[in-house]
Amino acid sequence: MKTFQLHIFACFMILIGVASSCDGYLDKSPLSGPSDDNYFTNEAELTLAVNGIYSALVFHPTDEMPLNLTLDDATDIGWDRNTSPLQSLGRGDHDSNNDYVKNIWANSYKVIGKCNFILDNIQKLEGKVDPSLLTRYRAETRFVRAYVYQYLIDYFGGVPLVTTRLGLREAHVPRSSKADVLSFVLTELQEAANDLPVSYGSADQGRATKGAALSIRARAALNNANWEEAIASAKAVIDLDVYTLHPDYGALFTYAGENSKEIIFAFQYLRLQNTRTHSATRAFLSRNAQGTSNKIPSQSLVDAFTCTDGLEIDKSPKYDPKQPFANRDPRLGYTVALPGTVFFGYQFETHKDSLKCWNYSYGTSVPSRVDNQDAINAYASFSGYCWKKYVDFQDREYTTQSELNIIQVRYAEVLLIYAEAMVEAGKIDNSVYEAINLVRQRPTVEMPPITVGKSQAQLRTLIRKERLYELANEGFRLVDLRRWKLADVFMNSTLYGRVPRGLLSNAPILDENGKVDYSQVANRSSMRVIETRKFNANRDYVWPLPNIEVVTNTSLEQNPGY
Repeated sequence: MKTFQLHIFACFMILIGVASSCDGYLDKSPLSGPSDDNYFTNEAELTLAVNGIYSALVFHPTDEMPLNLTLDDATDIGWDRNTSPLQSLGRGDHDSNNDYVKNIWANSYKVIGKCNFILDNIQKLEGKVDPSLLTRYRAETRFVRAYVYQYLIDYFGGVPLVTTRLGLREAHVPRSSKADVLSFVLTELQEAANDLPVSYGSADQGRATKGAALSIRARAALNNANWEEAIASAKAVIDLDVYTLHPDYGALFTYAGENSKEIIFAFQYLRLQNTRTHSATRAFLSRNAQGTSNKIPSQSLVDAFTCTDGLEIDKSPKYDPKQPFANRDPRLGYTVALPGTVFFGYQFETHKDSLKCWNYSYGTSVPSRVDNQDAINAYASFSGYCWKKYVDFQDREYTTQSELNIIQVRYAEVLLIYAEAMVEAGKIDNSVYEAINLVRQRPTVEMPPITVGKSQAQLRTLIRKERLYELANEGFRLVDLRRWKLADVFMNSTLYGRVPRGLLSNAPILDENGKVDYSQVANRSSMRVIETRKFNANRDYVWPLPNIEVVTNTSLEQNPGY
């Protein structure tokens, strides 16, 4: 449903009406923004402000795309073709002037500032607005603020913890420790969850719920090795008994899946009056479909997916190098556009000798042969693959103005959080296997169940791989690799694309962590080398604080190595 975005637009119009009908309109506080003198005076103004923090949260650090749809392209499983700050992060040659990092920092603190303004002023409406609504709006605001702090500590480590509006003289705030910010986040999300509803009516779809607060709390605890809190929060979400896995994995990331009971929290988009749209469709699409193919998956991601028997391709008898995409985990084909398939109305084939392809677009009764831009265009996918998640044919006329909602947390992630935290805490029981197998065995996936009797080390490896298969191109890979202390292993490597005029002659070798090694592939020299990447283990487990922030705030200490 898009009604929440319509509600934001309606509240804006209400506020205009309120302002224009006031007497004494020449006697006002400065009009450049809200002030203590003129906010808050009524429910409409409060509603507009709270809706505004949701809108501010949906910022686009690059290419008019939400944060989580770009992050994986700076890891081992994806790449950004643009000569950009995001590409620099993936390559490992970034510094403290990186604009992608700076954008995330600046927008995050803008959101935090908006939240602090609301929380500092909301008490003015006590006695004027329904107390239950005030309680809920306060909880929503605390959720959004904690949500932002949650990912700031994931990316930067300790950050300034600002919980009230600051004057100019108070602006030089030092960094709080990561542990202190985490403690704040966990407390805020628990208290917000206590005051948030389990669900809303359709008019408020997209607002924070009890499940959203508990899910993000579980994520924050997991990412910081607080296993007990991660278990408790994930279990609380499960026990709400309101979320279920969507039966059709591929449809979950299309318009048909927007109202799925798997989705716990999603960024809302609406094309009406260009309220809020994104360009993921254009960035992910093939050249034949008028896309730019500048955000793409890597060959190593494709080769990491197991066969339908649950074995890696170097161990499974089901793997055939001549038909490498047959008999594979179905999530591979739902996540990645594979050569030989139909993608957005075109035969998708990236073999460089495939000069013509079939055009099936717009439901034509007779397909036509056209020049194959996915083979001959200089800017066709450099890896030979495209991202498929969040590409819906319904956006064919709006590839730069998609209104497809972008999921931020879903039930499958919560189940995997629960399983990982239980394993790391040494609490292996049947509920761990049940959580993993629910994810693996949803209809349309139906991978073999994980059988009982596994050791902690075996389950740890299985869950880490499962997160890759289930969550690729959803923005989790960077923080996962950091949490597992494997970023320096996976990111110090060559990023490969497919063999331009053929296929791998034999399967690469996959180690216990799922890292793909092409050294024994007979035709490795024919693979496309996209990029050579470096990862400094003494520096790159956190991003730098933006240089401008450190220069202007002398109380800030830069992360080591920057």
